[in-house]
Amino acid sequence: MNGRYRTADVGLAAAVLALTVAMLEGGGFGDPTSGSRALDVLGLVLAAAASLPLAARRRAPLAAYAVICAASVALFALRYPLDVPFGAVAAVYSVAYTYGGDSRPTHRAAAMASAGGFVPATAAAYATAGRSPTTLLPELLFWAVVFVGVWLAGDRARLRREQLTELEQRARRTEREAERERRLAAAEERTRIARELHDSAGHAINVILVQAGAARLLQRRDPERSQRAIATIEQVARETIGEIDRLVRALRDDKVATPPVATDPGALAELVARHRATGLAVDGELGLPPRPLPPSVSWAAYRILQEALTNAARHGCGDAQVAVEYRAEAVEITVANPTTAHNTTLGGGHGIVGMRERAVLLGGRLEATMDRGEFRLYAWLPYGERTEPDPGATGDEPARAAVDEASA
Repeated sequence: MNGRYRTADVGLAAAVLALTVAMLEGGGFGDPTSGSRALDVLGLVLAAAASLPLAARRRAPLAAYAVICAASVALFALRYPLDVPFGAVAAVYSVAYTYGGDSRPTHRAAAMASAGGFVPATAAAYATAGRSPTTLLPELLFWAVVFVGVWLAGDRARLRREQLTELEQRARRTEREAERERRLAAAEERTRIARELHDSAGHAINVILVQAGAARLLQRRDPERSQRAIATIEQVARETIGEIDRLVRALRDDKVATPPVATDPGALAELVARHRATGLAVDGELGLPPRPLPPSVSWAAYRILQEALTNAARHGCGDAQVAVEYRAEAVEITVANPTTAHNTTLGGGHGIVGMRERAVLLGGRLEATMDRGEFRLYAWLPYGERTEPDPGATGDEPARAAVDEASA
């Protein structure tokens, strides 16, 4: 039990004892009753028994109430002038507070019976002392009303306590759930960052492989182009190291922040220019968005186009045709490039899967088809709510299934 409450209970018991002793010493409140017994050692002991158990009213409320009531009834029976049973009133409040809403019916019934039995026991004590209960009927009815009111007050206080406890528990649950949501969000963000790290490193290695092969083949025949390929390798390696360092720092940070995304409309043009610099012939024009795109859409468009161009550079055998169109409800990305029948693995089997996952997470779709030696990729990324066009409007389902099976 809290020390503050223990001190308060001891203080209450001392105050009730002082009032009871003062009342017995003064012959009661108002005119002294004829035949009343003066305060003596027995009366002092009974007054202590009718008051001091209040110090334990929180630990054992029913036992404390029983002792106090027994001592108070004894004072009535021995004709001590106990006009106001302060101890019994305080004790019945504690009983109602503790047992009024007890889930065990026997405990609750015992508490209510003990509280309701005080007035009849007082009437019996008056009868034992030779006083007629009939003449004391108004007083007994008054104390019955007082005890009912005190019981209701204690039960009301219990309800308030339970409501406050429930609110505190609900607040703690809400806080725990919010903390769990934050942890889940952080875990999801870390997973996404790890995926970005994998994608960035994979794209960089693919570019480096292509440029390293070109540099080796052109070393003697075209030293200038070989040097450009080597310079591209160096540039890509530096950029990749910087991006890996940024993503690793984000993974290590307890407060994960979302990595910057390619929201600049010129990011796609810069990506295409970078691939052109590596030797990939890219035709087509990139449109400009009519409004700022959501970061998730911009990032997905950037990564899908990056993956598609990397696949075209690695597996294609001709120019890559690129079209990025911003519709009213979505951005459409189309990349087509000639390839050979055996070059359908698409980045080790994970390229199409990763791109389709990005599109589906946004409520869009991605199709990859192979038709007469040309590989074609189409991505539809909605800005907001899904208003997907007819799935049969673009692409060939059997061809797409064949490509997916080859890339698995």
